[in-house]
Amino acid sequence: RTGDRIKNCAPRELVGVVGLEIHAQIHSNTKLFSGSRVGFQAPPNSLVSFFDASLPGTLPVLNRRCVEAAVMTGLALNCTINRKSLFDRKHYFYADLPAGYQITQQRLPIAVDGTLTYSHLGGRKRNEVVTKSVRIKQIQLEQDSGKSLHDDYRNQTLIDLNRAGVGLMELVMEPDMSCGEEAAAAVREMQLILQALGTCQGNMAEGQLRVDANVSVHRPGDPWGIRTEVKNINSARNLARAIDYEIQRQMFVLESGGTVQNETRSFDGKTGHTIPMRDKEGLQDYRFMPEPNLPPLMVYEACSTAPPGVAPSQVVVLEEVRERLPELPSVRRQRLVETYGILPEHSFTLVNEDGLMDYFEAVVRETKAGPRKVIGWVMNELQGLLHQQNLSVSQSPISPQALAQILNLQENGQISSSIAKQVRDNKMVQAIRSGNKKVLNKLMGLVQKETKGRADPVLVRAILEQKTS
Repeated sequence: RTGDRIKNCAPRELVGVVGLEIHAQIHSNTKLFSGSRVGFQAPPNSLVSFFDASLPGTLPVLNRRCVEAAVMTGLALNCTINRKSLFDRKHYFYADLPAGYQITQQRLPIAVDGTLTYSHLGGRKRNEVVTKSVRIKQIQLEQDSGKSLHDDYRNQTLIDLNRAGVGLMELVMEPDMSCGEEAAAAVREMQLILQALGTCQGNMAEGQLRVDANVSVHRPGDPWGIRTEVKNINSARNLARAIDYEIQRQMFVLESGGTVQNETRSFDGKTGHTIPMRDKEGLQDYRFMPEPNLPPLMVYEACSTAPPGVAPSQVVVLEEVRERLPELPSVRRQRLVETYGILPEHSFTLVNEDGLMDYFEAVVRETKAGPRKVIGWVMNELQGLLHQQNLSVSQSPISPQALAQILNLQENGQISSSIAKQVRDNKMVQAIRSGNKKVLNKLMGLVQKETKGRADPVLVRAILEQKTS
């Protein structure tokens, strides 16, 4: 098969070069230039103002919340915040872009020259924290487009403009990465930072974070090779798969005497392959021009430097945004190691797994057991149970208080470790008895998976309820 040939024939002297463009949907009640509400899964075309639909005579009004979100994100990524930035029109024709152009920041974006430091587990046993950094070229504010819904059955395309005009931050990374693992780790760290800041909810499944990857290969010391762009990747795992496949594919092409085409590709999650979408040989003429309906965007260092007579609610002040910066993921990891004496790789897992750090600290507060013993239970017993049942930390059938009680009994010598594990399993049954339908539903799902969907769901539920009653 082609995929196997690609893996087997790739020469070792070629190396990959990866740069990313991340489109982060700003967490805001309303859109970037209109008062329309932002909402996921609302009825089609129910959140569309006259401006969003580009009706004649409508004008953009800049959302201050979106500006503050971009400034806060820039500060967290060690960017230089431009005190003056500009808006531009980027012209292209597509059905879900009713104006025929997108308002963006081509000439002078709001933030430039930042750094993202990220970590991933490496080493022979995959338990060493490897820390690297990638340069952030710029952060620019721009509108999102609408959404095209392709109906192959009726051979038609439907347009939903609910997303049209939603505020985006485009974060452009320099090509400082070499493989899918690094890119996925960088995106995961960015996701955690945005979520900590509250500037983007970062749910990739809902399109709140979308990633384009620019990939090329070359021999060290030679100029970079021709790059391809893999568009709209919807998970960190698929990002790593898409980049690694594309690197191997390009290596195979070059070793076979071929030429890599400058093209846009998509990723097929089922096959694990990238697929050509369109070539880039004819450079798109976006006809960039200054946005005539928006003045320069000004950001001020302090209230005292703002122009007189302007209402404070209309001014974005850097010192005020700096004061509101929360604890960032890297600082959390360092605090966990220093406070509890745990290993750096454990702090990495605690921070990266949504809700796990809060769970760990809640158990530590409630138990006599030391932090290292708690981390062992959380990392091995709890996570093993959650992964086995395909549950998130928030769905855990064992509360932090319950786990603390188990550890206290063990610390007091009242139960052994094997009995403690049996108690842990019985806590799950108690969760079902107390009406936790999520746990029961997960168990039903496992039964259906084992029986390949042939079991009667009504009968399965009845049996499970009987067994756990």
